[in-house]
Amino acid sequence: MAETAVSSVINNLVPLLTNEAKLLKGVHEEVASIKDELEYILCFLKDADVRAETAKISDGLQLWVKDIRKVSYKIEDVIDEYILHLAKPFHQRGFITFILKVARPVIKLKRRHEIASEIQEIKTTIQEIKQRADKYNLSSLEQGSSSGTKDGMWHDPRSASLFIAEDEVVGIETLKEELISKLLAEQATRAVISLVAMGGSGKTTVAKKIYDNPKVTRHFDCHAWITVSQSYKMEELLRKMIKQMYGSTKELVPEGIDTMEEVSLIEKLKEYLEVRRYVVVFDDVWGIDFWRFIKHALPKNNKCSRVIITTRNDDVAASCKESLFDYVHQLEPLSQDAAWELFCKKTFQLDFEGQCPSELKEVSLKIVGKCEGLPLAIVAIGGLLSTKNKIVSKWERMYNSLGNELQRNPHLTSITKVILLSYHDLPYYLKSCFLYLSIIPEDFFIRGGRLIRLWIAEGFVKPEKGKTLEEVAEEYLTELIRRSLVQVTKLNLESKIRTCRVHDLIRELIVQKSEELSFCQVVEDHSSFDGQPRRLSFHNHVYNVIETIGKLQIRSCLIFKVDDELPKPFLGTLFAKFKLLKVLDLEGAPFDNLPKEVGKLFHLRYLSVRDTKVKILPKSIGKLYNLQTLDLKYSLVNELPNEISNLHKLRHLLAYDFNYNVDSSIDFRRGVKVHEGIKHLKELHKLRDVEASHEGFDQIIRELENLRELRKLGIKMLRRENGRALIDSIEKMKHLTYLSVRAVSEDEILDLQCMTSPPQCLECLFLHGRLGKLPDWIPKLQNLVRLSLNYSGLSGDPIKTLQDLPNLLLLALRKGYDGERLYFGAHGFHKLKVLYLYELQELNSLLIEEGALPLLEELEIGPSPQLKEVPSAIQHLKKLTQLGFVDMPAKFIQRMRGEEGQDYHIVKHIPTIKYSIKVKGFYYKTYKL
Repeated sequence: MAETAVSSVINNLVPLLTNEAKLLKGVHEEVASIKDELEYILCFLKDADVRAETAKISDGLQLWVKDIRKVSYKIEDVIDEYILHLAKPFHQRGFITFILKVARPVIKLKRRHEIASEIQEIKTTIQEIKQRADKYNLSSLEQGSSSGTKDGMWHDPRSASLFIAEDEVVGIETLKEELISKLLAEQATRAVISLVAMGGSGKTTVAKKIYDNPKVTRHFDCHAWITVSQSYKMEELLRKMIKQMYGSTKELVPEGIDTMEEVSLIEKLKEYLEVRRYVVVFDDVWGIDFWRFIKHALPKNNKCSRVIITTRNDDVAASCKESLFDYVHQLEPLSQDAAWELFCKKTFQLDFEGQCPSELKEVSLKIVGKCEGLPLAIVAIGGLLSTKNKIVSKWERMYNSLGNELQRNPHLTSITKVILLSYHDLPYYLKSCFLYLSIIPEDFFIRGGRLIRLWIAEGFVKPEKGKTLEEVAEEYLTELIRRSLVQVTKLNLESKIRTCRVHDLIRELIVQKSEELSFCQVVEDHSSFDGQPRRLSFHNHVYNVIETIGKLQIRSCLIFKVDDELPKPFLGTLFAKFKLLKVLDLEGAPFDNLPKEVGKLFHLRYLSVRDTKVKILPKSIGKLYNLQTLDLKYSLVNELPNEISNLHKLRHLLAYDFNYNVDSSIDFRRGVKVHEGIKHLKELHKLRDVEASHEGFDQIIRELENLRELRKLGIKMLRRENGRALIDSIEKMKHLTYLSVRAVSEDEILDLQCMTSPPQCLECLFLHGRLGKLPDWIPKLQNLVRLSLNYSGLSGDPIKTLQDLPNLLLLALRKGYDGERLYFGAHGFHKLKVLYLYELQELNSLLIEEGALPLLEELEIGPSPQLKEVPSAIQHLKKLTQLGFVDMPAKFIQRMRGEEGQDYHIVKHIPTIKYSIKVKGFYYKTYKL
């Protein structure tokens, strides 16, 4: 992580040296010299960091890396403090103005002198660090192991998976039989079976039990088991394969293979396998290049040959899938019952014949829960506990300190080593992103969008040509998921990541590593601050700790899972102590006032008061010139101060809430009022939701045309006369993917008919208000995925017009159609998965031809009082898994009940049928049929 710190500093120094020389007057040359020194160090620091993390270097080099990290942080602090100092007198005029006014230096001379001294001191420190490296020959990196290993050798704990006895394996019998059947299938084409899961999931164990099965060994002419791992030499693997293949048939290994080159080895192996039915296992494959090379040695000989690959990386498995016969299996964690069985077998086999004593059951279940079905962890922890006294209090202590135990207890280091292999394999641009997940509490699901915006604010995301920072960050998150380090907990309809988490044991490890690297510290009860963490993540209710923190240079402060009221001095103390904050995430915190002192956080890039009781933003918010994200969602803020127009770097402005206290109205979603000047926010990507029902909004609508980087736009309370101006603005937003327009009332006309050049990137369109006629431009949106037409009052059936939209996944009509009949023709809506037909008061006939809606999974209807019976065409919807009815008469629902129901035959193939009854306002009570 020292490399990451140094890279961050260099990235910050370059623009200062290039564009803002006046700002560094008197110290410019010294700063440039430091940058050069750091770039020199960076040349070999990456390798040093890797070795330090894997404990393959000397203690001296580890200390040297730590020193580099410290001095990098110091440089960053000095520069940021200086910029903050210069910025103070010119807050009212903006960042560019104060840069230009640095020529008024009388009040600055003293501080310039101070920074010159500090930078000279830093330069001296760096030179001493370099000299120390030369003196002790640290830069060679060939220092053997640290004192933590006995003989300089690192023993791979994964090899134990090859020797697990049959009676020690649980929960894989069904999977084993399924995979054996695929191995023995009669299809002649060579097939590749890939097993994918995170480290410690039992991939190797499953593959070995299959490989050793007598049915398998009898079926194939020859076989080989090859452990690949991260650092392999192709020539050595090929030699091992040849020797094992020949050995399995008891033939003599050809002479000279130990001196053959790669091409000759491939030819020799291919020649041997061409006439034989073979099976080979490649265990622990890390890179996608592996299959690209090794497949040339494995002939497609039409003899039912098979290849098994185990990997932690989805991309590796995908690279091996070249035909319909290749198969990828995502290995699931052990079920709760199987995990408990394995734990008891390992823990109580000697003392209690594999049965858990009643007094230990509660704590044992918590320990098993922490393992989350990971066999390696269950076996290791169970084995350790089997040697301990069976005392509840001691087991509770171990459960509460499991993170420390994983790092220090030699019985559990196998878990740590196996899991951290995936961390060490990460490219540098992902390591910081992954460690950042240590901020989240146990069992917490973090939104993908939130995580992405935080990464960007932290500076972890590197610009790539042709992509937004958000797109690059989304690729980072996807890569962590495909490497089995992050788990997806919820996808949206378009298969984008809504929420994600990390396995509990991975979280324990990265929390420890984050604190060790001064990356982040989780603040809980009785927290102490031995290091110099750059980030604080508050969990639960511990705030008095702020008063006890010394001179820490905290850059990020995040609050999670807070129930107790936030003490009033907390934020004031926070702002006073941590003036260099970049991230302040107060989401869900119980407080109602954002102090004006927030405006002093000049470097702040991310500010969230989402889901708080904050009502008013202080005018000082306009001094946060570096702010990229302002998240007011689900707060009580309903108006933005004029000063918001100063935030020229703002990318995400999120501000809306839901009001469920009204009985029935279109206006159940509350937006936020903005004022003139929004045209200055030219970097905005997301603006949701702006209220239009106030004086001066005509001007604001016209100003929107300046926001040409917008990806998401939400407009509320729109009046008919604003429609044309809104269209003019929207037509200039070529990157727009999301558009929501809500009229001031359900009877107000949305004048959106005349758009001639709609944004072709548009994926989500939500129109709330009267249209009368479906706009001609909507059926032309080839990338449209979601379409919601509420209170549209369409007189003509819109289905025929919309059914050819090639990518539509969701269609919702709420009072969107006034007719009596909807007709879905055969082969219409090829991809539609979700269909909502709400409050179609005149609808009495729903016709669906066989072949229509072939992929529909969810259908909800109602209230439609004229619809007297369940549409018989529903029986044609074979993919339908969820059917719902809203506020339909009891007689209508009764027709589907039990086999005696008149319409039961129509819906009997559908797994879940629900009906909802309105209780009050927008609240419904839902029942399963």
